[in-house]
Amino acid sequence: MTDKNLTTLLEELHNELDKPQAVDEKGRELLRALNEDIEELLERSENGKSADTLLERLQDTIDHFEATHPSFTTALSKIATALNNAGI
Repeated sequence: MTDKNLTTLLEELHNELDKPQAVDEKGRELLRALNEDIEELLERSENGKSADTLLERLQDTIDHFEATHPSFTTALSKIATALNNAGI
């Protein structure tokens, strides 16, 4: 997987966030932190932030949105799959 593929998936997530859906404060914070982790990982592909931390935060975010925002969950699951396929 290339950085471009992950960037495309991040753009898809941002598009989902732009849709008029109610997101609670915890959800917004999870998404902000997750986005920062992914952006940092892209910027520093080697010796960057621990991938374990990113994957844990990603799973926490998926768990939070699973029932209330299935479109977020779909976008986040695609990102998790892409990171897993990349060996992260």
